[in-house]
Amino acid sequence: MFRRILVANRGEIAARVIRACREMGIDTVAVHSTADAASPHLRLAGRSICIGPAQASRSYLDMDAVLQAAEQTECQAIHPGYGFLSENALFASRCAAHQITFIGPTPRLMRLMGDKVEARRTMRDAGLSTIPGSEGALAGPDEAIHMAAEVGYPVFLKASAGGGGKGMRRCADEKTLRLGFAEASNEAEKAFGNPALYLEKAIVGGRHIEFQVLADSWGHAIHLGERECSVQRHHQKLIEESPSPAVDRDTREMLGAQVARALETLGYRGAGTMEFLRDHDGRLYFMEMNTRLQVEHPITEAITGVDIVKEQIRIAANEPLRMTQHDVVRSGWALECRINAEDPDDDFRPSPGTITRFAPPAGLRVDSHIDEGDAGYKVPPWYDSLIAKVISHGADRAQAIAKMADGLRGFHIEGIKTTIPLHLRVLESPEFLAGDYDVGLLENMAAELNSLKER
Repeated sequence: MFRRILVANRGEIAARVIRACREMGIDTVAVHSTADAASPHLRLAGRSICIGPAQASRSYLDMDAVLQAAEQTECQAIHPGYGFLSENALFASRCAAHQITFIGPTPRLMRLMGDKVEARRTMRDAGLSTIPGSEGALAGPDEAIHMAAEVGYPVFLKASAGGGGKGMRRCADEKTLRLGFAEASNEAEKAFGNPALYLEKAIVGGRHIEFQVLADSWGHAIHLGERECSVQRHHQKLIEESPSPAVDRDTREMLGAQVARALETLGYRGAGTMEFLRDHDGRLYFMEMNTRLQVEHPITEAITGVDIVKEQIRIAANEPLRMTQHDVVRSGWALECRINAEDPDDDFRPSPGTITRFAPPAGLRVDSHIDEGDAGYKVPPWYDSLIAKVISHGADRAQAIAKMADGLRGFHIEGIKTTIPLHLRVLESPEFLAGDYDVGLLENMAAELNSLKER
């Protein structure tokens, strides 16, 4: 097992990884930018090192600075968390060159799954259904228009190397497709250094379903069930639940086993998430694979009792999985609400600033780098707006929702705007309560609210 791990991230996920390491008796080194010099999570680590200025490109994304910090502090491994360098195959390769273990999959698998076109082709060959669309990257807008005529509008243009909604455009006709192609390609080039796009038929009213997987270096892979991630704004998840109210037991076991077999065949290692889109007829289409820890991993931990971060570390240390598929037992229902420093009533405009009060609810799991005594902490404007995650677990879905709603009403954050009021509106909506919702839920709720205002 590793003696010391460098945590190459910030905020709540850095705190989450550090706490897991401490419970395993592993020393930690936290890196930070000048903007995060007073971040509360630094107190948890055995040591902290400043690796650059506020701009992520000159600190958290600076491979040289991160590797230098790891070597300087004699770390045997680097945990990248999510975002930043977590899915960067070059960084994983450079870690290996420096004889430092990257806690994640091999660079080869990261490259394969990072290219969405190749990932779709690979999973299709493994027997998974994929959304109708282009076989590979599009040569230009003319090919996109030809393909859209075959599969039917509306369609999505998506960045081959992308994610998080960047380099993505929904196109309803030839005019918007031609315009969207140039916009999406330019955005993909700026965000990922790769302008390549592919095309998929838009599944209207689809639901976002994902499967959590773990695989070791000894050829064994298991799944930990699915999560529903359909409550989204601008293609960014806000509320997740597990299990999904739209997936039955037979589908869960069949598709989960299929996913695990595919990863065993590929020789995958580490934690990962297979993302699917479910249509109105219940068909599940593979979209992409995230070769890292997901923000929403705590709800899977809540219903299975498996600590995914600790399993990542053990796998990276070349230990075999400590469980088989038969050992995985799911119990109850879990929800996660992402608490972002944003104003949901102003198109989710970021709300950085000084937190004057932070009082989390009792009785619920709250993953955050901020503690109750951290009034005065300044949320920096440079990074993702996530400041906390609230996780509820109940015997059934109704109980998990009720616990979450009670907890959010008792979560007091002052000095900045947060998404808590929006979460409460969603939890009280008839569609969510019935479990009958899709990725358009927030859009529909906003339209209804605007309609009422106009009356």
